[in-house]
Amino acid sequence: MRCNGRQPTNAADNARRAVTDALTLPQSSARGRAGRTTLSRSLTARQDAFGRSLLDYLHGKPGRQLVERSDGLIDAQSGTGMYFQLYAQWSDYERWAADLARGRVLDVGCGAGRFALHLQERGCEVVGIDTSPGALEVCRARGVRDVREIALADVGPELGTFDTILMMGNNFGLFANAGRTRRLLRRFHRLTTADARIVAEVLDPYRTDDPLHLGYHEQNRRRGRMAGQIRLRVRYHNLRTPWFDYLFVSADELRTLAAPTGWHVVQILESGGLTYVAVLEKAKAGE
Repeated sequence: MRCNGRQPTNAADNARRAVTDALTLPQSSARGRAGRTTLSRSLTARQDAFGRSLLDYLHGKPGRQLVERSDGLIDAQSGTGMYFQLYAQWSDYERWAADLARGRVLDVGCGAGRFALHLQERGCEVVGIDTSPGALEVCRARGVRDVREIALADVGPELGTFDTILMMGNNFGLFANAGRTRRLLRRFHRLTTADARIVAEVLDPYRTDDPLHLGYHEQNRRRGRMAGQIRLRVRYHNLRTPWFDYLFVSADELRTLAAPTGWHVVQILESGGLTYVAVLEKAKAGE
């Protein structure tokens, strides 16, 4: 059941490209209907901003995506090329995370397929899921063998059993809110093997002193939301996704969310920036 891979090295522990803004774009696409705050199953061509940007890059027309937060803050992303990087171009931090994948892998928010392609080369069986038709078209064109247009909330037993659930590109945020996080972690517990692990990249919203972000946190608290529950949409040229919620949490908040679900955090890899990778495994009896 294992696919071949190197063991992580200590040198990776302090390596990571600097992350410069708390609106870091999730690797997967946003989708949904107006007024909804989670991702849904329907997406029109005019809503698939992320997928269109990937397709343009694939065909030699690179452009920048914009992330717009619900308070009006707009962040211009660094470029679409990062979604197409080969393993040798990744940071040690990303390579370390990928090396933890084993067996049959569910790549959540597979984007342009960079993790799926690398894991295929290592001998893993990979199922990539995304809600962007454009992203899935790019994945297939690049050689990802098994990709499905499935939202995170729709992952079920029809996909089979997994040894690893991979959520890179800050895709832990796809859980959207605390209640949904717990529900889906419990479901993942049933859909995975006894020694399964979740490898998730997470953005810690508290690693900032920017008044704009701190004020947004306080606004969320007043509304009964987690401080790092961000409402945003992705824009590209004249395309834009519907608004959706995306969840940023600290490592301590993640431990609290996971505690009643049968998972526990066994390792945290710090990036040296705003993000970290959390490794979750199934709790043993008495833990």
